[in-house]
Amino acid sequence: MTEMSAAPEIFRQAVAALTSSRPRAEIELSEVGPPKRLAPWAHAMAAEANGPAGELATARLVLLYDPEGQEAWDGVLRLVVYLRAELDPELASDPLLPAVGWSWLTDALESCGASWTALGGTVTLTSSARFGDIAGPSRSHDLELRGSWTATDPRLGPHAAAFHELMASAAGLPPEGVSVLGGRPSGTRHCS
Repeated sequence: MTEMSAAPEIFRQAVAALTSSRPRAEIELSEVGPPKRLAPWAHAMAAEANGPAGELATARLVLLYDPEGQEAWDGVLRLVVYLRAELDPELASDPLLPAVGWSWLTDALESCGASWTALGGTVTLTSSARFGDIAGPSRSHDLELRGSWTATDPRLGPHAAAFHELMASAAGLPPEGVSVLGGRPSGTRHCS
């Protein structure tokens, strides 16, 4: 990405809106290098959250801006999310889990008032077994969500709030101010 001062105004506004939204305390954000060949302008951030039962969720949110637009985008500002969440074995065997994982994203976008078009993506469940001298648990289960959508408005605050809510859901965090007594909550709502 070229210097931010040389970036088009719409892109600078979009980045400012994404980075000014503050997540809840359990979610750590950092700027990371964006992909270089997907659009003329790009910005990326990484997030990490630990849930109450020790589940780890990590994600990247990438903002792409192409002033010419791209046919598949149906607009000029595209957001791309990649999320990985650790799962307990019981939850990993639920056949409805892919739909639930996708609903974490769609529910977050809707409840936070984000305006979008051209939403699409995948949810993948993986199970791994470790052998020999590899550190870690003998078996692990993960959910990977990849999604992208086009923002219809450069004011991306609601999209940032939706990303934070997605992270909270994936990590199994309860709504702010609520304690979890057992298990992963069905959803969280805390857009700001």
